[in-house]
Order: sequence, then structure tokens, then C-alpha cells
Amino acid sequence: AKTAAAAKGAVQTVSAVAGSAATGSMAKGAGERKIDYELAARPLNIKDQGTSEYEAIKAERAKVNEQEWEVRTSRNPDGNFGDAKSVYKGKANMYDPLSSLSDVWLNEAGEEFNPAFQMGVTAPLGFFDPAGFCKKGDEKTFRNLRTAEIKHGRVAMMAALGGVVQHFVKFPGFTEVPSGLGAVNIVPGSYGFIALFGIAGVLELAIWTESDDKAPGNFGDPLGLDQYNEDTRNRELNNGRFAMFAAIGIIAAELLTGKDAVEQLGF
Repeated sequence: AKTAAAAKGAVQTVSAVAGSAATGSMAKGAGERKIDYELAARPLNIKDQGTSEYEAIKAERAKVNEQEWEVRTSRNPDGNFGDAKSVYKGKANMYDPLSSLSDVWLNEAGEEFNPAFQMGVTAPLGFFDPAGFCKKGDEKTFRNLRTAEIKHGRVAMMAALGGVVQHFVKFPGFTEVPSGLGAVNIVPGSYGFIALFGIAGVLELAIWTESDDKAPGNFGDPLGLDQYNEDTRNRELNNGRFAMFAAIGIIAAELLTGKDAVEQLGF
């Protein structure tokens, strides 16, 4: 409630400074937006994403943010406040989750490549690149990093799942091979590792090759699942990111304790 009151007070104060509604576009803009400040002040919970309430809160917050940008940055030489959408252009903070996901900002992409408008920019973090690896206009670097991210994410998902499955399942001829990292040091486990390494190399270099006219990691739909859409691609990226942490955690814990992925859980 305090946040809503403060935001409303700021807009009213600036409207007074700008002048009358007839000459000040700030007052006109405030009337057109009809912001529900109480709704904008409600918390956004990621578990509610996709619901009508979540989208309504997000929309009201976007309106408040637009007015705040106008208040802070849009005084024109003639002393009147300008159009919020014009002021907003090019000045949004792409590290702000709400800003980097807003429709207003997405419309500002223009022709310049911007990593904040690509797949993988999802709530609650929005565009998250604190180290600044991805730059505006540098699509080549982004494609290289996104290709590596997808590849490592897919490998990590299989590795994390395999780390659990191998505790319970042994292929014929591999019954004496230990679970975990020790499998690669004992015959025939070492032979299996070499075979997998070779197959992966052939697939990557000869069959599943990257193409500039396709999105990174797009190797078609051999199973005909017809799931290559925005939602599924974002899910794959996020699951891959999680799996990379999981896989490196399993490996580190095994090196430290000598236990495989399942034994680390106390089973």
C-alpha cells in the first residue's frame, strides 16, 4: 500500500509541475493509463506465472514503470513532459526482470541484435548476464555462447539422469562395472566410454551440425513431436542450466566422498 501511495504521489506531484492537462502531456498520459496502484503493489510469485492475476499485476507495474521513467527523464526543452513511450526508448535497464520482459521494451528491439530479446530470458531473473559476456550488436559471440550453453545443457541433463540410472541398471556384460566415475577406469567400462565418445564426435561433426540459417541447437524434429516452440525452448534452456549445476555437483561430491549419485542421497 505504501509503495502504491508513493508512486501515485510522485505522479501527482510531477503533473502539478508540468502544468494543466491541456498543455502537459504528462497529465494526459496519466489519465489514459488509469493505473490500479493497489494491484501494482501486489507481490509477483513465479508459481502464479501464466495466470490472469499474474499478468494483470505485471501489466499495472509496467504502467507504473513507464510513468516513473517519464517523471525522471522526460522533461523537454519547452518545459512540458513528453510521451512516456518515447522517453522509455533505449533507456530501459535490461537487467531488470520486469523491464526486460515487458512488451514496451521488446518493441524497441529494432534491427540491432540484442541478447535480452532472445530465448532463455524468463522470469524471475529476466536477462541475466552479470559478467557482461553478451553485448548488443554482437550476434556472433552470442550464437557461440548459446550453442555451447545448449550443448552443455543437453549433455548435463543426460549425465545427471545417467548418474542416477546407472546405480540401478547394468547392461549385459557390464554387471561388474562400478557405478559413478570409476566406471571409466575398469574394462569393459572404459571401452564403453570410448565408444560413446566416438559416437558423440560423429554426431556433432557430421550429422548434428550448426547452421547460420537456424537457431543454435536446432537439428530438426526426427521424432515428429512438433514441440519446437518458445515455451519448450525456454524449458530446455532452464532445465539444461539446472542440470549443469546438478552434474557438476554429482561429480564433485563423488570425488570428495567416493559415493555415486544415489548413494550421495543416503540410499
